[in-house]
Amino acid sequence: MRKIKKNDDVIVLAGKDKGNRGSVLSVADDFVLVSGINKVKKHQKPNPVKGTTGGIVEIEKPIHISNIAIYNAAAKKADRVGVKSLEDGRKVRVFKSSGEVIA
Repeated sequence: MRKIKKNDDVIVLAGKDKGNRGSVLSVADDFVLVSGINKVKKHQKPNPVKGTTGGIVEIEKPIHISNIAIYNAAAKKADRVGVKSLEDGRKVRVFKSSGEVIA
């Protein structure tokens, strides 16, 4: 079971965007794409076939999963994720600090 999933609210622990929060857009292997985090400028050539104009565009790049943590809204800080088995056999993600289930 993955500890960080799509649409989770996360906080950045390291890097130029340290302390910023965002929502996970996608997860791929050890990298996640977070909205509004790790924005870089890219020089893009125009492509008349696709109808895109050239220039400098700002895009979001993936960030390593070790540099983010899930945000606990109740404690208003970053938290670690654990996995717990319920009595009916389902596995759910829980916050390590409080033990409450992550929605």
